[in-house]
Amino acid sequence: MAEAVVVFSTCANLDEARRIARATVEERVAACAQILPQIQSIYRWQGAVEESTEVLVLFKTTQERLPELTRRITELHSYDTPEIVAVPVSGGAEKYLFWLRDSVGAAD
Repeated sequence: MAEAVVVFSTCANLDEARRIARATVEERVAACAQILPQIQSIYRWQGAVEESTEVLVLFKTTQERLPELTRRITELHSYDTPEIVAVPVSGGAEKYLFWLRDSVGAAD
């Protein structure tokens, strides 16, 4: 069974988030992408503590499709170093997980 993964990525604005989310779902490297607008991020960048408003996107995919999703986010993103953090899904509704796998072409 293909392992489900949730991928976190922040974007500079809502338009960028929508563009990346739509492209990755259309290309079937993500089953879905959920956009959480206007989060406040505090982080260290180039030796300084920065603060900015960003948009968080949660992508649902499989471990098998993760390399391609990572590549596409990186290609489409405006940041030099986009956040791409994958977290394995340890469980969930089997019907949903089947849908997720089927949506990226990885159904068992």
